[in-house]
Formats: sequence, structure tokens, C-alpha cells
Amino acid sequence: MTIKNVEVGHYSIPLPVVLSDSMHGDMASFELMTARILDDEGREGLGYTYTLGAGARAIHSVMQSDMAPFLMDRDETRIEEIWHGLWWKLHYAGRGGLVIHALSAIDIALWDLLGKRTSLPLWRLLGGADPKVKAYAGGIDLMFSLDDLLAQTDQNLSKGFRAIKMKVGRDNLHEDVERIKTMRNHLGIDFPLMADANMRWTVDDAIRAARAFREFDLVWLEEPTIPEDFQGHRRILSEGEVPISAGENLHTLFDFQHMLEANGVSYIEPDVSNCGGITVWMKVAKLAEARNLPVTSHGVHDIHVHLLGAIPNASYLEVHGFGLERFIEEPLRIQDGYATANERSGHGISFDWKALEEYRIS
Repeated sequence: MTIKNVEVGHYSIPLPVVLSDSMHGDMASFELMTARILDDEGREGLGYTYTLGAGARAIHSVMQSDMAPFLMDRDETRIEEIWHGLWWKLHYAGRGGLVIHALSAIDIALWDLLGKRTSLPLWRLLGGADPKVKAYAGGIDLMFSLDDLLAQTDQNLSKGFRAIKMKVGRDNLHEDVERIKTMRNHLGIDFPLMADANMRWTVDDAIRAARAFREFDLVWLEEPTIPEDFQGHRRILSEGEVPISAGENLHTLFDFQHMLEANGVSYIEPDVSNCGGITVWMKVAKLAEARNLPVTSHGVHDIHVHLLGAIPNASYLEVHGFGLERFIEEPLRIQDGYATANERSGHGISFDWKALEEYRIS
């Protein structure tokens, strides 16, 4: 049960259309970093993470130069030992940010490898609550015209989605209000609708926005302010009187603990590709369960469907705009508003490496 080879990759993936949100601007592509861990019996575990462009080469370098040599000849099943070994090896220069992205990819690959060794899908290996998970379409559509926004919505409805998230955070709040009003009228009063501000506002501006959105009965308002302001999130939730979701930009277990202790969210939202991998994601879910809070996800939906399927306090799965469907042999499918974790061993994701090769950086 020893690791014999680690291969890392870096790819730049163009998006079919330019997407925009309130803080990252226009996005024409994203960067994918992969980790393939091979054991002494020929099994391979696959992990990956991504960025919006900046930092990708550094993440690749950390995996290649610092993490891959550390993994060689170690027992692949001792995932906690490996996780903490890498955490402390890179602690002085690491913790959150680039290093935790790299560690996330490695950790995902190790759990995939363990699933293949035990012949269990991840959702069963990690707890086995319910493989059928509610899913929403995560639109990255801040600068879409209203006509384009509604056209995208209708397309998502035709794909089987029964919940939608839209972007907010335009320069004028009245524009956000008008766009949410239009979506609510289009979808109907009982349809689950979320809004995502991508950290756009100060706390006071976020409270003002939340109050303006109350009449539209949002499932949640996501990332209304910077992720580090835990007390600010508490104020927005309390004074804005709209449910709050946040966590995609929290990068350590301790960040999540602080947010939960501050009572700053209604839905905690870890991203397995940047919080420390499956090892940390599951710990965040347990922290939330102890507070009777639901867990949602950000991005990487092909893996997150397994993690949400493993836990009793699962909420919605985000099906993200940065999808890898064209490179995955059996991509996730949505039916009547639900996604279902597959029964293949590990996370069950197999990349079309030949198709990806066109976009390889290193």
C-alpha cells in the first residue's frame, strides 16, 4: 500500500463565453491543476484544483517540487498522517492560499485512491447518507442583459435544474433589485432562487442590499462581504434578515470554525478544491452538523456530489459555471432538480487526457 509515482499537470481551459462577477471581472478561462497518484498495485487516484488564472504556476510548482517527493513510498491509506505531514512541512510559507490549493488536490487524489482500493464510491466510503442531492445552476452572469439572463435561466430549466443562482453586485443597487425582481417574476414565487455578491460590499452596504432583497424570498444571499469579516457576516445575517451563505474563500478549518462561532452564516459553503481537500471538508460538515446547520458547496460539482451525499446535513449542490464536462468520460447529470453520486469506486471521475492535452501548460 505504498505510493510509487506522482504526476502533476497544469492546464489553461477556455470558457465557451466570457463570464463576469462583481470582484473578479471578466473571466475568459480558468486554470486546472491535476494530481495523479499511483500506488504499487497499479491503482491511480486523481485530484485537482483550479484558479482564475493567477497563482496556477506556483500551485503546480508546490505540488511538483515539495509535495510529490514527500509522498513517495508512503502508505497511501494513512491520509491524516500525510495531510498533517504536508501541512507542517509547508506551514511557515503556507496554510491558506496557494499551498492549501495544492494540498487539496493531493488529498482528493488520496481519497480517490482509497475508494478504488476498497471498491467503494466516495459517498459510501465517507458515510453514505443519501446519494441523491438537490442541485442548483450557478450562473456567472452579472453583466448579462436581462434577456440573456432569462435565456440562460430557461436553458438551465430545460437541463433539469429546479433551483437557480444569479449574480448581484452591480454599481447601483437598484439594478440588482430590478434583476432579482425580473428573475422572481419569471420563475414564480415558490421557485428556489439564490443571489451571489462575490464579496462586493461593505457590511453596511450588504445590510442595505439584504433589506432590499427581502421581498423576493431568496434561499440565501451569498458572500455579501469579505470572507475574513466574521462579525460582519453576523451583523448582515442579523440586521439584513436574509439567510447568508459563505465559505468558498475560507481556506483552513480554523477559518470555518471562526465563522461558525460568530454565527455568521445560515449555510456554510466549503470548496473541496481550496479548503484542504476531502479531509478538511468533512470536518467542516461535522462542525456545521453540531450547530444544526446545512452545508452547501462551491464549484467542483463532480466531487462535491459525493461529499454532500455522505453527510446528513446536506443542502444544495452548486453546479458551477467552470465545468469540466467536455473532459470527463461520464459527467454529472441533473434530473428533476437532483444530482446523484455515481457508484463507481472513488469519485468515479475519469478525464479524457488526450482532449486535455491541447490545453496543457506544463
